[in-house]
Amino acid sequence: MRTKILAGPLALALLLTACTGEEPSTQADANQTVKIDIHGWVGYEAQAAVLSHLLETQLGYKVETREMAEADSWKGFETGEVDVIVENWGHNDLKEEYIEKKKVALSAGLTGNKGVIGWYVPEWMAKEHPNITDWRNLNDYANLFKTPKSGELGQVLDGDPSFVTNDEALVKNLRLNYKVVYSGSEDALIKAAQSATKNKTPLLLYFYEPQWLFTKVKLVKINLPAHAIGCDARPARVACDYPPYLLDKIVSKRFAENGGRAYELVRNFQWTNDDQNKVASDMINEDLSAAEAAKRWVEENEIVWKDWIPR
Repeated sequence: MRTKILAGPLALALLLTACTGEEPSTQADANQTVKIDIHGWVGYEAQAAVLSHLLETQLGYKVETREMAEADSWKGFETGEVDVIVENWGHNDLKEEYIEKKKVALSAGLTGNKGVIGWYVPEWMAKEHPNITDWRNLNDYANLFKTPKSGELGQVLDGDPSFVTNDEALVKNLRLNYKVVYSGSEDALIKAAQSATKNKTPLLLYFYEPQWLFTKVKLVKINLPAHAIGCDARPARVACDYPPYLLDKIVSKRFAENGGRAYELVRNFQWTNDDQNKVASDMINEDLSAAEAAKRWVEENEIVWKDWIPR
C-alpha cells in the first residue's frame, strides 16, 4: 500500500493553519459548494476533473458532481441543482430556453476545444475503397455494413440517443440505404472502432473530436454535404454535415453573480483538444481515476493553468 503525501498549495495552507491557528487564505471565499454535472463522455469527465481539482486545491472550494443527461442538466439551472456544465456542444434550443427566455443561465466563455462531429470509417476501409469517403458512394457499400440490427440496410452506429445527432434525418434526406442503430454509450462506440480496426470488420460510425481514441486508432471522416449557415435550422430536414463547434461552458446565473473566485476560475479556463485527450487517455489507457489523471495533468502543466487562477 502506498501512503499518499499531500503536496503543493493545499499542503502549505494546511501547514500554516496548524502553525498559526488561522484559516488558510484559499478558504476565504469557499463558503459554497460548486455543483458540476458530468455528461456521458470521457473528455467531459476529464475536463470536469481538472476544474474540480483546481477548485479544491487552489481555491479551497468543495465540489459536488452528479451524472446527468445533457438536457436534464439544463433544467438544474432553474432549480439550483447545478452550477456548471463544463463542455457544451451547441444546444441552441436549450440556450434559447434557459439563457434568453428564462434567464437562469449564461455562457461562461469558450473551453478552447474545437469540436467535430461526423461519420467515420476505419482507415483500412478508406485504403481498400478510396471513394467510400464520399457520401454519394455510400449506397454502393451498404451491403458491407449490414448487421442483424440493421436488417437489409447498412448500419450507421451512433452512441447514446441523447448525444447531439442529426443522423436519422441525414439518412432519410440523403436517401441512403442505411439504418441508425444506437449503441447506447461512448464506450460502446470506442469498443466498436477498436474491434473494427483490429479485426478488419466494416464499420460506419458517428464519432467526434476531441477524443483520446484518435491517438490510438486511425479513423477517416466521411465527406457529407458541406455545412452552410442555416442548413440544420429545421432538424427534420437536415441534409448537411455537422457544423464545427466552438465548445463553451454554461453556468447558472446565480453562480455567475455569487460564485466569486470559483466562477472566475471557470470563466478563465481554456485548454486544447490535446490537453483534454491527455487526461482522458490516462483515465482509459493508464487506468487512472478521473481525479488521479487530473492531478497528474495539473502537476505537469502549471504553465497552462496558473493564469486561470484568480488573483
